[in-house]
Amino acid sequence: MPVTIYHNPHCSKSREALRLLVERGVSPVVVEYLKSPPDALELGRVLALMGLRPKAILRAKEAKAAGIDACAPDEILLAAMVAHPEVIERPIVVTEGKAALGRPPERVLEIL
Repeated sequence: MPVTIYHNPHCSKSREALRLLVERGVSPVVVEYLKSPPDALELGRVLALMGLRPKAILRAKEAKAAGIDACAPDEILLAAMVAHPEVIERPIVVTEGKAALGRPPERVLEIL
């Protein structure tokens, strides 16, 4: 079963989620989303797998989020996240047909 983690190596929660996966024998595809951000279609697919709307993964306290209206329509929020991936909450782990936001990091284990 392929596993992908949208990862920020500078984030302790993201590093912890990656460590938990590796400790369980999972070799995930690591996507450093700040370097290779998902497009709006992929981000929308991942959100659908989690059963969430874009507002749920908006890091509103990030400096780049200052001009983003958290109550904007989903399409606007997705476009803002693609343009400024640092406002996407992390980590996100995706498997076949499932995805989880690693807040707390142990939540990613629920989809394995």
